[in-house]
Amino acid sequence: MTTDPQPVAPAGPLAPPQPPASQPSPPPAPARDPFAWIDEHAATRRRAGLVRTLRPRTVDARVVDLAGNDYLGLTRHPEVTRAAADAALSWGAGSTGSRLVTGTTGLHAELEGELAGFSGFEAALVFASGYAANLAAVTALSAPGGLIVSDTGNHASLIDGCRLARAATEVVAHRDPDAVRKALAGHDGPAVVVTDSVFSVDGDAAPLARHAEVCRTAGAALLIDDAHGFGVLGEGGRGAAHAAGLAGAPDVVCTVTLSKALGSQGGAVLGPARVVEHLVNAARTFIFDTGLAPAAAAGALAALRVLRREPQRAGRAAAVARELYDRLGAAGLDAVAPDACVLSVLAPDSRAAVRWAADCRAAGLAVACFRPPSVPDGISRLRLTARADLTGDEIARAVETIVRAAPPEAFRTPPTGGR
Repeated sequence: MTTDPQPVAPAGPLAPPQPPASQPSPPPAPARDPFAWIDEHAATRRRAGLVRTLRPRTVDARVVDLAGNDYLGLTRHPEVTRAAADAALSWGAGSTGSRLVTGTTGLHAELEGELAGFSGFEAALVFASGYAANLAAVTALSAPGGLIVSDTGNHASLIDGCRLARAATEVVAHRDPDAVRKALAGHDGPAVVVTDSVFSVDGDAAPLARHAEVCRTAGAALLIDDAHGFGVLGEGGRGAAHAAGLAGAPDVVCTVTLSKALGSQGGAVLGPARVVEHLVNAARTFIFDTGLAPAAAAGALAALRVLRREPQRAGRAAAVARELYDRLGAAGLDAVAPDACVLSVLAPDSRAAVRWAADCRAAGLAVACFRPPSVPDGISRLRLTARADLTGDEIARAVETIVRAAPPEAFRTPPTGGR
């Protein structure tokens, strides 16, 4: 049997040029634009003056900062930054995995122990953010057939937790224990009442002791988001629950953030040991999220130790907030009295609030601008945050800048000291 010889292509310089590789044809255009609705929403935001933009900070920016949440002035404290840097050099830039796999270091365990001891709770569990801690607490502590009672002014993380939970949610009037009592009446299953300790828009405080009394009468748990109270309220900054005599109670759980008073990053849940053990086994934002970076854990731990050593920082931060409120009110602006470090100044409308904040920024003062839908009452305002390390000159400069940049419609009362 014979076979025909296979042709062999000539080699070397006699080889014919190869045709260019064919380019893949572009994918066909969709029958309709699946993101057209985004453009419609963007146009609606522009018309309403509600467009949000990112403004990257520079490391050498020379501004008086009343926009950030560094209440105790610790985020640049040399002990805090040194601890964070050393932890990054020792442990690496990240935690490498979830807390249940490789994301728990000795730093995490040390931080949890000191957080619990400082605040007066039995146990603590650290999360990658305060948002994740709130989602965990709300979802894991609500049961099918249960009830969640939520204040209408609660933070978005608590609201999202209610939406994700398996229990029914009833939203009640702001800071109203009687409304909580009515919501719990007639419900004989598991229930949890959810509230901020200090509300993030105006800085007003929840009546925690009265809420606890209502909860105990109904057999409900009380979950407190103490993001804006921890480090500021209570003895030496031990938090709002401690100030209300609720720390360590068997029916009270508290969440905190490590990114405000402690100047770092992350969050934690504080409460009975059996609650913390339940979260380790049931909280999805703990089980499936990468653990807090060691540098952040070390920074928070160092900041907590500074606060233990210098408890006067808590009182100083609250005093600065009150001084800002008094001076702005004396100038004729409509400011909301602070119960901790957050205060707000009401603006005529969203566009005026944006211009006001931008003019302050141009003058070297950073302030936050809160507009719908971030504010539940639909009223735009400047949101200011006090810091323990602000000097008298910085406070005076901040008040002068806010008053000078204010739109005329923002003055609700005649100023006592002139503009």
